[in-house]
Amino acid sequence: MAEEVKKKSAMVMTITKDRDVSLEKIRNIGIIAHIDAGKTTTTERLLFETGRTYKQGSVDEGTTVTDWMAQERERGITIVSAAITAFWDLKEDSSVEKGHYRINLIDTPGHIDFTAEVERSLRVLDGALMVFDGRTGVESQSETVWRQADKYNVPRICVLNKLNLIGSDFDGSIKSIRERLGANASPVIYPIGQEHEHRGVIDLISMKALTYKAVEDRNLTEEEIPTELLEISKKYRQELIEKVSEFDDDTLTKYLEGVEPTEIEIKRAIRKGVIAGKFFPVFGGDNRTAEAQLLLNGVLEYLPSPVDMPAIEGVNTKTGETEKRERKNEAPFSGLAFKVVTDPHVGRLVYVRVYSGTLKQGQTVYNSSKQITERIGKLVLLHADQRELIEEAMSGEIVAVVGVKDTTTGHTICDPVHPIHLESISFPEPVISLAIEPATKADQEKMGLALNKLSDEDPTFKIKSNPETGQTIIAGMGELQLEVLVDRMKREFNVEATTGAPQVAYKETIKKIAEGEGKYIRQTGGRGQYGHCLIRVEPRGRGEGFEFKSEIKGGAIPSEYIPAIEKGVKEKLENGIMAGFPMVDLKVIVFDGSFHDVDSSEMSFKIAGSLGVEDAIRKADMGLLEPIMKVEVFTPAEYMGDVMGDLSSKRAQISGSEEKGGETVIYAIAPLSELSGYATKLRSLTQGRARAFVEPSHYDEVPAHIAAQIVAKAGKVEMARG
Repeated sequence: MAEEVKKKSAMVMTITKDRDVSLEKIRNIGIIAHIDAGKTTTTERLLFETGRTYKQGSVDEGTTVTDWMAQERERGITIVSAAITAFWDLKEDSSVEKGHYRINLIDTPGHIDFTAEVERSLRVLDGALMVFDGRTGVESQSETVWRQADKYNVPRICVLNKLNLIGSDFDGSIKSIRERLGANASPVIYPIGQEHEHRGVIDLISMKALTYKAVEDRNLTEEEIPTELLEISKKYRQELIEKVSEFDDDTLTKYLEGVEPTEIEIKRAIRKGVIAGKFFPVFGGDNRTAEAQLLLNGVLEYLPSPVDMPAIEGVNTKTGETEKRERKNEAPFSGLAFKVVTDPHVGRLVYVRVYSGTLKQGQTVYNSSKQITERIGKLVLLHADQRELIEEAMSGEIVAVVGVKDTTTGHTICDPVHPIHLESISFPEPVISLAIEPATKADQEKMGLALNKLSDEDPTFKIKSNPETGQTIIAGMGELQLEVLVDRMKREFNVEATTGAPQVAYKETIKKIAEGEGKYIRQTGGRGQYGHCLIRVEPRGRGEGFEFKSEIKGGAIPSEYIPAIEKGVKEKLENGIMAGFPMVDLKVIVFDGSFHDVDSSEMSFKIAGSLGVEDAIRKADMGLLEPIMKVEVFTPAEYMGDVMGDLSSKRAQISGSEEKGGETVIYAIAPLSELSGYATKLRSLTQGRARAFVEPSHYDEVPAHIAAQIVAKAGKVEMARG
């Protein structure tokens, strides 16, 4: 044990000493994937190869570095993204120069309930390793995280993992990446043997075979390419050169003239295509083995450094003009807060990506999102659950800040003299909620504090009080997320709580245009209250949200009262009119009204706005929306009929099926309200041999007869007839 501590402390010293590398030799990357594709296992091998750990951790044994939370080790899944720093030496010149490189690595969750962790990580990363299960290729969550990476223009390397397992399908997986993701992808390796015969890969650029003897072996042995694989290797190599030649003039010229490009020219063309977001090289094999060395080289050779990325763009909060910041230490400081963690030893930690300039301990920064100044207490370098204090953070680094109280996820912090506001981070709306109550009176105050801290950490976790029942309602992306958060309250904050059954997060909306009137007149002794407005409501497209507009002309309502009307409208919509669910996808226009010189006030117009919008909505043919989920069921073929029949009974629409990795995959969409306990039902239907992946797809209208039942249960109003 003493030896283990000695090794760990020596490692921290090495990291500190080696921190100062040039920006060109930094890689900020994430590992993203569908659940169970092997992200954490891949991370563990990369850390082992770089010497960051002395023993390869195992998810099954609960010994991984990045899955350090008790819940992660118990469940065998990643719940929070973990950042860690490692170093790797590129042995010879390639598309980049050889030398000592620093890799800032973030391992992200694959479960859809923790999608916020992926979203915020991708916002601040320069590149990503997209891991796929080599038996099934693209899966439902693969598509989701791929689109998230597209949204933030993150260059990617694809990795086909688990080619050593029964059912592996290298060619089929490549095909699924191209067809389902529309990706311009081509392999840079070809596996030597698949399933249990897998023992290495062919490097299609150098045309060398690299094999290993055992999983724990750290050496790759160079061999001749097996005769039976020579032709397919040449075919894939030619395809690779053809695809990447368009990204490099020298390579293109040689390709058109029928001349063989050099290895460095091919790698340079791949790098240009990857950084442009137009090409995705595919690695593959068994990520538990020394094949991970090829991945590390690929990260350095193909993924961008901070200086390869375009200058960061934002809005100057003084002038309102768009401004660019060079990603250099000499530029004015700018950074984005992308994560908040409550640490039992250090307190509130805010993770920050430094885009330009430097950040020092004790420095005063400007939070342009909230227009306030904050003082940096301490700066911390992150090594999963270990912390290391540093004096200064440089451009291109990902660090944590201690001491800022009001800065949270999505906020920009910058140099007060050179203010800039960077693009924030958007998160999906919760789809499920449940009531939570403290077990004892002593837990009451502690529960409120714990919930607020957890909500600060997770932007998809929402808390609200039901004014009618006095209950506290928590909402999130799924049952697992809420279950984990309640468990964390117990373990980390010592709060015992009881929860009700999960409830679907319905939304209310309108289907037609209508007008209403809000009049609030109260005359008592002395000054009275007078507010009067006419409001029109109009339906918007699904997912377009809420919009408020004033069309007041001629001073019918003084401009200072318009924000009060908007506030009254928003409060009314938040609590719903049909069944107490938030109202979405509508436009509210205040177009006329009147006021009193003495009796009018902000409060009277706020109440008038609330009354007016309710009057209009009751005439606008109200409807109820429910979350629709995308469902993928992997089942043995003999249970296909039973699974499909069961899905159909749950109002599911089945869109198709296909064979993958020796199983049948059924694709469907189904209302979340019908899927409660589905995993248990599926296991009993298939003797435990099928599994399902469920993720949010969109909101759609609830059928009238079901909506009527929901409204009646809520005891609010009768549904308006169209």
